[in-house]
Amino acid sequence: MRVVLISLSALAPSLVLAQTPTPAAPPHAIVVAPGAITWGAAPAVLPVGAKAAVLEGDPSQPGPFTLRLWLPDGYTIPPHFHSVAEHVTVIQGTFLVGMGEQLDPSKFAELPTGTFGFIPPGMKHFARAKGEVVVQLHGTGPWGLTYVNPADDPRRRTNP
Repeated sequence: MRVVLISLSALAPSLVLAQTPTPAAPPHAIVVAPGAITWGAAPAVLPVGAKAAVLEGDPSQPGPFTLRLWLPDGYTIPPHFHSVAEHVTVIQGTFLVGMGEQLDPSKFAELPTGTFGFIPPGMKHFARAKGEVVVQLHGTGPWGLTYVNPADDPRRRTNP
């Protein structure tokens, strides 16, 4: 399998879709400035500490979706894979991504603001935020991730 990374030096996210019309409604465009994005809790499948904003569709359902994730400095996503292709654009900061079944910081590639990445279904990878990072994921749902080590799945952890 092949990973393609393209760095775009002048990515300007001036317009984003805020929501998707219901199936019964006629199609229409909704535009929102970056400062108007409403951030909420990230999906439970991700480690605690991230924030998310669904810009289009519903990642848990079949169909197109666009999702932004805000990640604090040092935020790490252990080795995992997706059942669908993952398209990632770095909107802010430096996103570190490595390929493999074990988290190995020596394998991190630095993806600066403006970088686009495509990861095929089933490719095992891991990630970390270097500074405060915003990434945009888009694709065709349902989106989710499966941890290589099931113990890394935050849904399996219990509070003491």
